Amino acid sequence: MKTGCAVVLCTVPPSEAERTGKILVEERLAACVSMAGVRSCYIWEGKANLDREELLIIKTTGNMVEPLKKRILELHSYKVPEIIVLDIIEGHQPYLDWIFQSVG
Repeated sequence: MKTGCAVVLCTVPPSEAERTGKILVEERLAACVSMAGVRSCYIWEGKANLDREELLIIKTTGNMVEPLKKRILELHSYKVPEIIVLDIIEGHQPYLDWIFQSVG
């Protein structure tokens, strides 16, 4: 069962996290953006890297995913930002209702 809501995961440099989250919420592309400090190990241009990043956990509706992705790409400093979309298949209905009321 799909709910029509989604979680979008996106890592950003720590210096960009609060600004990006606030813009996404203020523009009503997201109902909520949670920010968690993470350490990411990855390959970039053939070299292994280990960096501190902020993981944005973005709650939105399915119909806002494309505009949200577009806005993230406009704001993001990385050439290839992580943008992963996960459909919410089940959740606490009052919370899901709040997501719908908060975006758009």
